[in-house]
Amino acid sequence: MSDIGAIRAEVRRGLPSGTPAAVVGAAFRDGWALVILLASCLVLLTLLPTGRLISAALTRAGEFMPTAALAEITSRAALRALIHSLETGVMSALLALVLGLAAALAITLTDIRGKHVFSFLFVLSMMMAPQVVALAFIAATGPSSPLLNTLGLAPPPGTPNPLRSAGGIVAVLALHHAPLAFVTLRAGLRRIPRELVDAAAVDGASRWHVLSRIILPLMRGHIAAAGILCFVAGIGNFGIPALLGLPVNYLTLPTLIYRRLSSFGPSVIGDAAAVSLLLIVLTVIGLLVARRLTPAGETRLEPGASLEGLWKIGSGRWIFQAAMLLALLVVLVVPLASLLAAALVPTYGVGLGFNTVTFDNFAEVLVRQPVTARAFVNSLLFSGLAACLVALLALPLGYVLARHSGRWRGLIEGLFDIPYALPGVVLALACILLLLKPLPLIEISLYGTPFIIIFAYVARFLPLALKPVTEAMSQLDNSIEEAASVCGAGPWQRLRHILAPAAAPTMAAGALLAFLIAFNELTVSALLWSRGTETLGVVLFSLEEAGLVSAAAAVALAAVSVVAAVMAVLDRMAGLLPAEILPWR
Repeated sequence: MSDIGAIRAEVRRGLPSGTPAAVVGAAFRDGWALVILLASCLVLLTLLPTGRLISAALTRAGEFMPTAALAEITSRAALRALIHSLETGVMSALLALVLGLAAALAITLTDIRGKHVFSFLFVLSMMMAPQVVALAFIAATGPSSPLLNTLGLAPPPGTPNPLRSAGGIVAVLALHHAPLAFVTLRAGLRRIPRELVDAAAVDGASRWHVLSRIILPLMRGHIAAAGILCFVAGIGNFGIPALLGLPVNYLTLPTLIYRRLSSFGPSVIGDAAAVSLLLIVLTVIGLLVARRLTPAGETRLEPGASLEGLWKIGSGRWIFQAAMLLALLVVLVVPLASLLAAALVPTYGVGLGFNTVTFDNFAEVLVRQPVTARAFVNSLLFSGLAACLVALLALPLGYVLARHSGRWRGLIEGLFDIPYALPGVVLALACILLLLKPLPLIEISLYGTPFIIIFAYVARFLPLALKPVTEAMSQLDNSIEEAASVCGAGPWQRLRHILAPAAAPTMAAGALLAFLIAFNELTVSALLWSRGTETLGVVLFSLEEAGLVSAAAAVALAAVSVVAAVMAVLDRMAGLLPAEILPWR
């Protein structure tokens, strides 16, 4: 009997009877343990945290009180934060979509040089943590900007920083999320059959006609989906609205939840959970619409049938090259230069010159300050452990999804996506509610320990490895596995000796992507850290709030260096990985 047949037979007649050892042995032999692992991870990482959050929002003192949640959701503060979230989310998504679409069309359809370098650097700006991006643009504007003071372009002292406003939040969110639209739209452009364009060209269609009548209509679903993804990312972003909006009391839903909990503590956790429901509803609606709009089937292109380099631009290439350089200048070069200038001056606001250059800020935050040194170690440790767990879990879970989930695969993958799709503060609040009380049997609370942060990271970043591993499993030929099964190899043996070596590069890439994002994230750890478990994102946010911008800039540059190095390693691994697993390629 085949492996799947054995599992179905066990489902019909129940687990094998006998001694506990026999039950466990049969479970591992027949593949039940893999199914149990999948169900356990789904319950523990997705269903329990989400269910606990919803329960806390709808109950007070153990009693079902939806009216209390409704009162909180319709309160003046919550409605104002909702309006601010929608305002910044919609406007930034539209701007990000325009920028991302222009970049995707130029990079995909033309033969300009340096495509890979542009894509790598453009996506690097998105991989930078939102609080780093916000700090960089703060350091690039306003009367205290070291870069502007060096160039003699700083506005008069006392002039408000223009980015500390709704418009500033919209602009920075748009620049930060434009690469997200770029990646989504570039993937869509690669799936348009070139034969359609060639046929139109034979009939005498101009480039504008091909673009407006063929390419853009075929991209309609991807364009809408990209815009919605940017909107969902915008309403769930915490770092940028926190650094730019909190000082001027411009609150979005994530920053409102953070301010409530940081000001009043556990006494308002039910109210914070109720506000979180607004974010959950907006996120779920946005993702469902995006999935609905994105074409379900992918066009399979023959080699050489891509739209890549469709149009030769000849003497007009310099215009596109200049536009590429300008885009990189705005989203990456100027912010990093501003961070560097801020980190190299003794005090924020001093102009950069031969007499003012100092590396003392780097020495202070990397060597002398115990809290920042501890934060580096914590971020490396927490994100590294989470990345390893994500990779180890992705292998058996991806195997079950690829081989035994059948028509339930889409639903199960969608449930695993929930923690990644939810705003980080919402997931953090759900983890607090789930793990605040002592756990059964061991009577130990994980709140205030590193384990709650690692748990949240695993729940949030598991889809980054699970999706590509599942796809890799689906594409592997079953014949070798079937031959091993005939020879008596069980599911775990086949997984270890046959499938794991084949999926190892994909697992490693997923783990590195998880590490890349977790290393300096803030949205999750902002509510989960305690003394001794500070992360880089938390330290950077605290330094900026305290007005120590130069020290914060030094921390930010160190974090960006780690992110760029990991991306470079992933880029070198590209030849070993499935196509499109790396967003910048």
